[in-house]
Amino acid sequence: MKIIVAFLGVALAGPCTVQAQQLSPKPSALKTTDTAGSAAPSANPLASIPPAKVQDIRTLLELAGTKARMQQVMGEMERTMRPLMANALPPGEYREKLVEAFFVKFHSKMDLQPLLDQAVLSYDHHFTSEEIKQLIQFYQSPVGKKMADAGPQLTSEMMAQGQKLGQDLGRVSMLETLAEHPDLEKQLEEASQAAKSH
Repeated sequence: MKIIVAFLGVALAGPCTVQAQQLSPKPSALKTTDTAGSAAPSANPLASIPPAKVQDIRTLLELAGTKARMQQVMGEMERTMRPLMANALPPGEYREKLVEAFFVKFHSKMDLQPLLDQAVLSYDHHFTSEEIKQLIQFYQSPVGKKMADAGPQLTSEMMAQGQKLGQDLGRVSMLETLAEHPDLEKQLEEASQAAKSH
């Protein structure tokens, strides 16, 4: 069971490594538990940023469609993960129900606010207040609005292209690897035959 749980944890993180690095909350952005065991809110991670700049960044994130993009990435990740999770579990009628129950629980715990707060921290780190204002002006312009509207479609297209590229490279790499290592190809064939006979 520990192996399955560990696999699921790694697999859930895998497809969105770059997104997770950019969007995952810092430990300080999460709730902590005091010695009495009750949940206590941690210090506000945004407290060191001037409130006006925080508000400007939140406006920018809204104009740029950041939350919708986060939801889209999570949806794409789920669609990728469902079959991988099912195949990672031993066969049985329970499998589909377990995967569905897992995602119901996952959705109930998913709160994008810590990710949005982390985005505020990231924008504060990389952009000055004046640059944030310029970005807001851009996203309020016709081309900026078009960029925000096209963002989800662009993301979806790039993810699909990346997945196809990965599949193509994977197939070619495996064929070349087996051609270079006939002993491994033979072992693979023997293992496949043994699996079919069971």
